[in-house]
Amino acid sequence: MTRASRRAPRPRSGRVPWVLLVPAVAGVLFLVLPFAGMLLRAPWPTMGARVTDPDVVAALWLSLSTATAATAVSLLFGVPLAWLLARTEFPGRRLVRALVTVPLVIPPVVGGVALLMVLGRNGVIGRYLDAWFGLTLPFTSAAVVIAQVFVAMPFLVISVEGALRGADRRYEEAAATLGAGRVTIFARVTLPMVLPGIAAGAVLCWARALGEFGATITFAGNFPGTTQTMPLAVYMAMQRDPEAAVVLSLVLLLVSLAVLATLRERWVRAA
Repeated sequence: MTRASRRAPRPRSGRVPWVLLVPAVAGVLFLVLPFAGMLLRAPWPTMGARVTDPDVVAALWLSLSTATAATAVSLLFGVPLAWLLARTEFPGRRLVRALVTVPLVIPPVVGGVALLMVLGRNGVIGRYLDAWFGLTLPFTSAAVVIAQVFVAMPFLVISVEGALRGADRRYEEAAATLGAGRVTIFARVTLPMVLPGIAAGAVLCWARALGEFGATITFAGNFPGTTQTMPLAVYMAMQRDPEAAVVLSLVLLLVSLAVLATLRERWVRAA
């Protein structure tokens, strides 16, 4: 090491330039202040009675149960789809990836209309379900789950695909040289390596399903006790009782924050 290199100043760490700090703080305030406004305007004296209202409890339970079911369905179909996009080459793969991510960019209400055109009573597939099996999906609790899967599964697919692309494939190759089959390699080697990515994607998927509104109200309707989830209950309460809407929003915010702050942070660090 030369004397000149020894005397060269070392870059300081831990200091954030003002040119980055100011817009960063402004961005945080922009995201946090609306929630602070809800906290300030919340009807705290009547909070307990409003939260325990049977309609609120029913909407919250429906949201939690359908979001969990939608996440399970997304895992069932999304993990194999992510593996297909990350590990195989086939004609039209870019088109398939684009179609998978379309629900991320289109308005959710458009997704609801699309689901209605396919699975509605007179839809492309729905007419046969009705004629052959007497099965009508729209305006049922099952329709809520379908709408949530449609808008939330892309979050899982993108997360798992990224984890698969970042995984070290040498372990899979070593397992193959030892005689392990493809199913064994996937179950015993690949899956454990990308499990943190799957968990993080599942949490994001669940949170997105919990907050779904547009596709749900279009495809499933807004029937208390059957299809009225928490976001729909907030929308209805805002029209007749803004204070009730604030309470419902706080409950939904608290649940979402609790899940994201505990599960997702832990799994992202593990990754």
